[in-house]
Amino acid sequence: MKAEFFFDLGCPFTYLAAESVDRAFDQVTWVPACTTALRCSSLTADPVAEEAMRVAAEQRAAALRLPLVWPERWPAEVPAAMRVAHYAAQEGRGGAFVLAARRLAFAGGFALDDPELLTEAAAAAGLGLDACLQAAGDVRRDGAIEAAARRLLSAGADRLPALVVDRALYWGEDRVAEVAAAARRSAAAAGLRD
Repeated sequence: MKAEFFFDLGCPFTYLAAESVDRAFDQVTWVPACTTALRCSSLTADPVAEEAMRVAAEQRAAALRLPLVWPERWPAEVPAAMRVAHYAAQEGRGGAFVLAARRLAFAGGFALDDPELLTEAAAAAGLGLDACLQAAGDVRRDGAIEAAARRLLSAGADRLPALVVDRALYWGEDRVAEVAAAARRSAAAAGLRD
């Protein structure tokens, strides 16, 4: 099965969903999308929404039995990390980079826009370090990342992560996890029939 996974590395719900998506589908297209463009505002501008997101993410992480350590500068946009994610996706290493970066951010509590952490995630993904550092500073990548968010917004999505499977769009970590689990069950059932 194929899927298109829209994510923001600064979003704790991407952290909670990414591994499940990676395991559930044979082929995943990793698409960085800007949460700020999707929400039409920054989370840092709304302390009530920030606290609600923090509580919801902590509760969901506990339910999934996943560690959740808040990055040093959360909530904050991570444009350099998103640019490297865009580059990694173009190189066919999007999944490996996203999985490594999300672990550093939300299981380790590290600030993803730190060049040292970016190079660590890039190395884990098998990407060239010089190319990743160049991508981190390439502001031309921002347009594609914002366009992905606008595409989701025009399709009705209001948050990340989001998943497209068979042209159907699902958004929010709970729906993404539900679809990924259904895909795993379907694959297992197909394997039993073979």
